[in-house]
Amino acid sequence: MDFMKLLRSFEEFLFEATSWLVFYPLTLWRVLVRPLETMAYSDAEQGDDEAGRYDDSLTPPLFLLITVVLMNLIALAAHLPQPQGGGTLQHAIFASPQNAALFRALIFSLIPLVAAVALLRRQGIRLSRESLRPPFYAQCYLAGPCAVIVIGGGIIFQRHDIPNVYGLLLMLAGIAWFLTAQTRWFAGRLAIGPLRAAGIAVWALVQALVFFVALMIPVALF
Repeated sequence: MDFMKLLRSFEEFLFEATSWLVFYPLTLWRVLVRPLETMAYSDAEQGDDEAGRYDDSLTPPLFLLITVVLMNLIALAAHLPQPQGGGTLQHAIFASPQNAALFRALIFSLIPLVAAVALLRRQGIRLSRESLRPPFYAQCYLAGPCAVIVIGGGIIFQRHDIPNVYGLLLMLAGIAWFLTAQTRWFAGRLAIGPLRAAGIAVWALVQALVFFVALMIPVALF
């Protein structure tokens, strides 16, 4: 009986893992081409039952995690130099590919977290796990391409055989795409003008960067 349960669990895992090969590129394409529609889709899926939720795409946190893991694998394949110096904590994180991927996923999750909190505060909605989940999930879709932009640009900057200008262009184009989508999202959800929405989007990004620096300080020191 236990063997049959184990076999069914393996079958389910195998199906889920292989289905990512189909749904990951589909989800990435939808986010890049129709970011607002994809975020609205995420909001709608929150009302479905758990079994049928995100049936034709990856869940937003999983999409973000897989993106970070893939970019981490690309960085490993590029044979980039490991960070020098630092303490025990930095070595424990970056010496292990698994730890580095999880840490980067945590870092990039700051973007959806800060943006979701900013939305709820301006809507006057009490902050709770239930109220935070829908905007956080929607924002995780935007955070996926951000991981591609930042990690991809960093890879280019560390490769001496690729001009740094390509990395700069990638990051500038990515930031423009992200802020445009973020501005439209805030404008639509808060029913405000584009200038005010752009200010909120930029300020949320700045706050996420501040939290990033706050996390990196102990990593660099200890």
